[in-house]
Amino acid sequence: MAVTIQDIAEAAGVSRGTVDRALNNRGRINPEVAKHIQDIAKELGYIPKRKRNEKDKQHIKIGVVTQLSKASFMIQVKKGIEDARRELADRDVELILEECMTVDENEQLKAMEKLAAQGVSGIAVMPVECNAVRERINHLVEDLNIPVVTFNSDIVGTKRSCFVGLDNKKSGRTAAGLMGVMTGGKGKVLVITGYFGNSVNSMRVDGFVEEIKTSFPEMELVGVQSSFDETAEVERIITNTLEVFPDLSGIVVVSGGQAGIRNAFEKLPERKRPFVIIYDLTPKNVKALHDNVADFLIDQNGYTQGYRSLFVLADILQKGQEPAEEFLYTDIIIKTKYNVS
Repeated sequence: MAVTIQDIAEAAGVSRGTVDRALNNRGRINPEVAKHIQDIAKELGYIPKRKRNEKDKQHIKIGVVTQLSKASFMIQVKKGIEDARRELADRDVELILEECMTVDENEQLKAMEKLAAQGVSGIAVMPVECNAVRERINHLVEDLNIPVVTFNSDIVGTKRSCFVGLDNKKSGRTAAGLMGVMTGGKGKVLVITGYFGNSVNSMRVDGFVEEIKTSFPEMELVGVQSSFDETAEVERIITNTLEVFPDLSGIVVVSGGQAGIRNAFEKLPERKRPFVIIYDLTPKNVKALHDNVADFLIDQNGYTQGYRSLFVLADILQKGQEPAEEFLYTDIIIKTKYNVS
């Protein structure tokens, strides 16, 4: 895949804006910093826009299909999509975004059908796990010759080119390891998921449960409950569980509605709260860390998911460059109140 400004920024430990100034001689920048960035760009094989192959100027349309678009974790995903939109415009790539508000398969099928009718050359999709979506993706790839890249969520049994996102099962095992350390490998633990039909949620839960059974046999899983990503439902689940198990040691929330944790804890009598692990770097979750409502946060690097998936598609379409690997995993990022801003 072509080296991007984001790649250089991550390697140099600076912002994308700083990289842009260094490579294009725009604005004020420390000469030593500029030289450092330019050296990294050269080492990575970055090709400036003005020198890119003219084939990159072939106008193409790429469709993007999301799910749960109003969810807080989508904030960073959308930022990645919009930054990719601006950068890919220089390659004459037009992005058409279809935002699905739910995990309803029919809503997603209609979105993909609409994009195909608009003449897109490729589609990046956060797929709903079901046979109908699986068949539609295979139809796009095999019958319409439209390459598909999945991001954030994946779907098995399809001809999609690759997946860009978190290794969700490994993240679940990571959460189990963190919980084991905090509890000393003992005690009762509650897991709250969003939707049982959501493959991302399910893989996180599976990873957590498997690791608990393997590495922490003295820990007891008292339940896996679905909140539908609703704050009120997360609050209700925690409140009811604490009534039955007042000695609850830990809570893991693998999806949305995490604000319900704070609401439930505010009703507790003065006592030590259970240890808490949450997902996704959102403003409310950052506040939860700072306010000691949660102990650890696992972030899936949603920005990179939205950003990188579109460059992968553009390279397939404009350069015939297939991704080097089927699974392009983003980092599992662990945050605490001590390392989050």
